[in-house]
Amino acid sequence: MDPARDSAPVTDGGAVDGRWRRSPLRRPVQDLGDELRAIAEDAGFVTAVTDESGTILWTCGGRTMRRRAERVNFAPGGRWDERAMGTNALSLALRTGRPCSVFSAEHLVSALHGWVCYCAPVRAPDGRVLGVLDMSTTWDRCNPLAMSTVRSLASAVEARIRAELPLPAPGAGPVHVNCLGTEHAALDGRTLVLRPRQLEILTLLALEPGGFPAGRLREALYGARPVNASTLKAEVSHLRRALGGGIAARRYALTVPVVCDAAEVLRALSDGDTERALGLYGGPLLPRSTAPGIEEWRTHLEAAVREAVLSGVRPEHALRYGEHAPYDTEVHRHALALLPRDDPRRALAAGRLTTALRD
Repeated sequence: MDPARDSAPVTDGGAVDGRWRRSPLRRPVQDLGDELRAIAEDAGFVTAVTDESGTILWTCGGRTMRRRAERVNFAPGGRWDERAMGTNALSLALRTGRPCSVFSAEHLVSALHGWVCYCAPVRAPDGRVLGVLDMSTTWDRCNPLAMSTVRSLASAVEARIRAELPLPAPGAGPVHVNCLGTEHAALDGRTLVLRPRQLEILTLLALEPGGFPAGRLREALYGARPVNASTLKAEVSHLRRALGGGIAARRYALTVPVVCDAAEVLRALSDGDTERALGLYGGPLLPRSTAPGIEEWRTHLEAAVREAVLSGVRPEHALRYGEHAPYDTEVHRHALALLPRDDPRRALAAGRLTTALRD
């Protein structure tokens, strides 16, 4: 990559037009076009949207700034990935998946030293980066509010992408929630595209059929953190849309049938069926979640399954649970105590116990 190059390499114009027509970003960006243009023109910026490769598909801004941008091919067809243009805000946002800014001489290419760029990735509902939204201007026009503006605009584009997802048919169900050792929800065989927070809400509602007042649900999700009521309402609203309704308004509770592996484990344990409970238990509840309500249920489930295993007399139960509790020395000792001397599975239990004691 030559730092002395004077502009970005160009992609064939016809190919760029086709990419833009097929891009999932096109309609949401066009819907927000008037707002994007007004912000760019009022603030003296050029706004650009790229695809996932870093190729610019669309720009807007005042005539003077666009003319300056075109000199370095900051225009549809310009390639701004790291290989093509070195360090720049677009390439960094694509590579890291995070909002970023690059000021003046932080650009590798010297022709960009007169510019400052603010970028935020735009993600699909499943988390894939579809491209980036960039706001750029000359360094003397830099504005401390630009980064928060570009983040808000990227979030607005993502919200419109989510709003275009097809709604499930009325009366569809049940909802299947798999949250033990995994994170997945489906409706009528179709995976529900949910953010982690929305899956936490769905899991909590599945585990507490009586539902939650808004304040208690907010506490279960955010703890003591100061979070606006509108934040929770937005998450519930998206989940409700994904379920085709399915959540009561005044007291948050599911109004559609639900099959949840965690709830089924608890039901099996209450029936004294440890075999079925262990068959359903795939690991900790939503293992990546730090929501207080999820952590409380996670601890409850682990303790309930563990107690059923330790109070039982079947070594296969201790061995099976030991797969999910590699550092639980008491479980491994219980398995060894139950296994006959000539049982070859003793080697497995002994190995697990040795490892747990060593760590």
